[in-house]
Amino acid sequence: MKIKNYDPKPKFVERINDLLENEEDVSKFFDVAKTQPRKSIRCNTLKISPEELINRLKEKGWNVEQPFSNFPEIIIVKSELNPGEIGKTKEHILGYYYVQEITSMMPVIALNPRSNENILDLCAAPGSKTTQMASIMNNIGSIIANDVSIGRIRILVSNLEKCGVTNTIVVRHNAVELCEKFKKLKIKFDKILVDAPCSGEGNLRCSKRTLLEWSEGLLNSLSRKQKKILSSAAELLKENGEIIYSTCTYAPEENESVIQSLIDKNNFEAVPIYLPLKTRPGILEWKKEKYDKSLVNAKRIYHHDNDMEGFFVCKLKKKNL
Repeated sequence: MKIKNYDPKPKFVERINDLLENEEDVSKFFDVAKTQPRKSIRCNTLKISPEELINRLKEKGWNVEQPFSNFPEIIIVKSELNPGEIGKTKEHILGYYYVQEITSMMPVIALNPRSNENILDLCAAPGSKTTQMASIMNNIGSIIANDVSIGRIRILVSNLEKCGVTNTIVVRHNAVELCEKFKKLKIKFDKILVDAPCSGEGNLRCSKRTLLEWSEGLLNSLSRKQKKILSSAAELLKENGEIIYSTCTYAPEENESVIQSLIDKNNFEAVPIYLPLKTRPGILEWKKEKYDKSLVNAKRIYHHDNDMEGFFVCKLKKKNL
């Protein structure tokens, strides 16, 4: 399905040309950007097994596919559904599955949460990644799920309840201020997810608003905010702890530059991660900035490489001295 009136700003086009490999790569990027992404859902294993859910969906006549054998909970819906149909089923209302873009599931796969761990989800609403973590943890251990917006908090709480999540405490704070409070209380975490507020360049296939609101000024403003959030969060890691920094944007200002800021101020490095789809390495130079060589371990996910949305994922750990 084509998106009408698609008109990216010239500066955005110029930046994509600088980021990608060649004219053919750029052409494919913008061609795919004019199409709608495939529908995908995640089985909520707190309530149902992937096998049982697949059977239920097939009984409805849906054509579904599990693209990754190691992650059977990830399901692509190949059928042409009516508008809103995917969210109106009994299975969705009962919390048997969560409607979620596949690339949005990658930060939690990279974080690899485990039962009995204490995890901080710093920018949690609407709860897609929070519910994903709770499912993997089988509701064992604890998650602190934070967001600053009361409206988004309401959606987060609703999604947690619907999915049967019981190991999560929801709090409402400015992310940096919350980290300062935890620091004063000497509370630390095994793992931290910073799925940072961003410009959303990776969502341009389903959100024309992204193109209308895009500007380099917005990127720089968000970058400053992201650097503060990541730096504050990193101080709360336990020894040998891990932090995932992710965004749904391509802008280096919001990705590699943010991580470089943490590396410059603290003893951190980007470490290798495995994701079950096509990725490209983090870049090591942008405009006049040069980045730490460990950022090659970051993962850039472009929408035209997987027929999904765009994302950026990076795992950070303290260096061994």
